[in-house]
Amino acid sequence: MMTTVLIVDDSKLARLVAAKLLRQLKPDWEVAEAASADAALALIDERQVDVALLDFNMPGKDGLELAGDLRTAKPSMPIAVVSANIQDEIIARARSVDATFLPKPLTEEGLLGFLSGAALRLRRAAS
Repeated sequence: MMTTVLIVDDSKLARLVAAKLLRQLKPDWEVAEAASADAALALIDERQVDVALLDFNMPGKDGLELAGDLRTAKPSMPIAVVSANIQDEIIARARSVDATFLPKPLTEEGLLGFLSGAALRLRRAAS
């Protein structure tokens, strides 16, 4: 089964950086991208998405609101909220929707930790 990771960020550069790092760590996983929460929700209606990396600070609906929508639609989906805005309140809100918080800039170590946990969660859900 192919695993698809959705990267949602209004910054094209941030999506490129995250996608490059993701492809290095998980070359057999597919990457999908969206520039907004609305585009992400439309994409999830069109195709299978297994894991989500969401920027916190986006125009319109922010990453935490999107995480809540995704959690409702896909209760077991591994979700990470990514932000340079490292505040206890944002980290707590991410946890409240069962999402991991990853600080920007993304590091190989931080992303690998999240992806390893996501892979384990997906295997458990499939069995």
